[in-house]
Amino acid sequence: MSDHNTKVREYEVVQEDLEEVMRKYDRESNVRVWTGKPAIAVKCILIGFSLFCVWVTLFATFLEEIRLTSFMGMIILLGFLNYPARKGEQKVNYIPWYDVIGMILGTGAFLYYTFNAEQIIQQGTRFTPVQIVIALVGIIALLEVTRRSVGIPILIVALFFIVYAIVYGLTNPSVVGRLRYLVRNLFYAKTGILSTPINVCSKYIVVFIIFGAFLERTGISEFFINMANCVAGRYAGGPAKVAVISSALCGMVSGSSVGNTVTTGSVTIPMMKDTGYKADFAGAVEAAASTGGQIMPPIMGAAAFLMADIIGVPYSDILVRAILPAILYFTGIFIAVHLEAKKYGLSGIPSEKLPKFTGLLKKIYLLTPLVLLVVWVSNNMMTMQRAAAFSILAAIAVGIIDTLVDRSYSTAAKDLKAAGSAHPLADAIIGTKEETGNCFTLKKFFDALEAGGKGTITVGAACGVAGIISGTITMTGLANEMINAIVQVAGDKLIIALFLTMLCCIVLGMGVPTTATYCIMAATCAPILTRMGVPILAAHFFVFYFGIVADITPPVALAAYAGSAIAKSNPMRTAFNATKLAIAAFIIPYVFCFSPSMLLIETDTLSVILIAATSLIGIFAVAAALEGFLLTDMGIAERVILIAGGLMMIIPGMLTDVIGLAIIGVGFVMQVVKKKQKVVPGRT
Repeated sequence: MSDHNTKVREYEVVQEDLEEVMRKYDRESNVRVWTGKPAIAVKCILIGFSLFCVWVTLFATFLEEIRLTSFMGMIILLGFLNYPARKGEQKVNYIPWYDVIGMILGTGAFLYYTFNAEQIIQQGTRFTPVQIVIALVGIIALLEVTRRSVGIPILIVALFFIVYAIVYGLTNPSVVGRLRYLVRNLFYAKTGILSTPINVCSKYIVVFIIFGAFLERTGISEFFINMANCVAGRYAGGPAKVAVISSALCGMVSGSSVGNTVTTGSVTIPMMKDTGYKADFAGAVEAAASTGGQIMPPIMGAAAFLMADIIGVPYSDILVRAILPAILYFTGIFIAVHLEAKKYGLSGIPSEKLPKFTGLLKKIYLLTPLVLLVVWVSNNMMTMQRAAAFSILAAIAVGIIDTLVDRSYSTAAKDLKAAGSAHPLADAIIGTKEETGNCFTLKKFFDALEAGGKGTITVGAACGVAGIISGTITMTGLANEMINAIVQVAGDKLIIALFLTMLCCIVLGMGVPTTATYCIMAATCAPILTRMGVPILAAHFFVFYFGIVADITPPVALAAYAGSAIAKSNPMRTAFNATKLAIAAFIIPYVFCFSPSMLLIETDTLSVILIAATSLIGIFAVAAALEGFLLTDMGIAERVILIAGGLMMIIPGMLTDVIGLAIIGVGFVMQVVKKKQKVVPGRT
């Protein structure tokens, strides 16, 4: 019993440490502390919000304005209920009077629109001063909730464009007139808060967030980690390879770079350190792989739904075209961790400590919700939101089945032990989900609904502010001015436009959710690339990728800092290591802009195979050069040669492929010679 209590206490300590990391690096985790009856009340509101969103998805037929404004009203209400004004406020069951006033006024502003939608639509542009004040209150409340739940960076961007519009961008000679026009269009028209980002969020994203919450509670994360262990755990540097595979799989479900880094990193980072990986490398591997989860089909985080809606293509098209770039990204990280293991002679996980593949096959039914989702969406059998809603039901069914299966195994094991059997698996099997508190119960059902509602607050607020930014840019005509300016600077050099766009995405993406970053860049920078002749799908994938890698790019690399906190390493070194590991993400977007065949655009099977093969060789060479090891340690000359050859292989074209292969061959021969000289020391 004492051993059990000790293990429980160790688990609680670990969870407390992880919660502290999340509060430090993830705005979404910095929430108020509710206990007792207030906690039950807040939980009921969150559950009700999730159920309302699912109901609206499946059955609602009322006006779009009613759906969007009621959704935003709930975001404001829940935002003030869950997020304090300042980071670190942890008073139990406490909400200050000014938050109560802000919550009532902000929620009331959006609900005013909800209950008067038909009248407001018929008004046209004739709005009373009271209605303008109500709109202003709603906008301020949204900005404040965003500051609390998302952070300062996106708020600064939004305020910059608002000030620009009032001071310079709008043509009305009166300041009051400009303010009135801006507020009216941002709040009441579909060119501001109620534009595409929040429309997609309320229609698609929220249901997928709830689906992800249910999926996590079926134990699929543990299944992914065990599967990764079976596939790669026994090989050199096994724990790092496990981290790459499991984080890719878990990350596509969670959609949060920081959240995934902390969740899977709590398991994989200690394993990597125990194997012999340096702490900053272990944290970097987890951060790079977790961040890349958002480009991993079939879920790809929330921004993929926005992309499908903005471009006007089926979601299944986005999934198919994302496969090859995602494979190249994770292959690059996988190669780097393998070479690091070879460099330092790191072994894998002993076979006796690995889960059995036969046991894993018995849990294959955990993948059913994901499989059904992909089948329903890719075959256009139903809409995305309806497919997600039915996938939630599938996740619930799978969770119940998994609990019943585990209980039956546990009962059989206990009977064996009671009968005096020396069955070697009896003690292991007895540690069931029921005993560890992880079985899928009614409590877990409500917890998933609560988590889904809470997870929607940040995304909803960010999408609302992204609508403000894109609306302001459109109203002032700033988008066209920015496009024209960058096109003039770039001239006919696409590479310059791509580089400037990359810098914008990374800067705007630092500390900002991927969804909001993508919305902003889709309105501002993607049109620049299409003006330069880049296919629209490739342009949007370009800004999508660089909005994501901002989470591991110094100086504001939140996912890398979260990984360093768990690894107890230097944050900046961890961030630079993560950037180095994710080098493919900085190269691949350039490739599919110059050669859209990587995204399966206007191509054939042979071309796809050729570009995949040459890109893999190129990424292998670049990863080896950055790692400084292939067959043995590299000098500067060998690194430069392999990087040059690798980049030539990645750049599309038969001539560049041949030259690149020849250069890589030279680097490989140099490594062979150098290794032979090390094996036989003193030979000249």
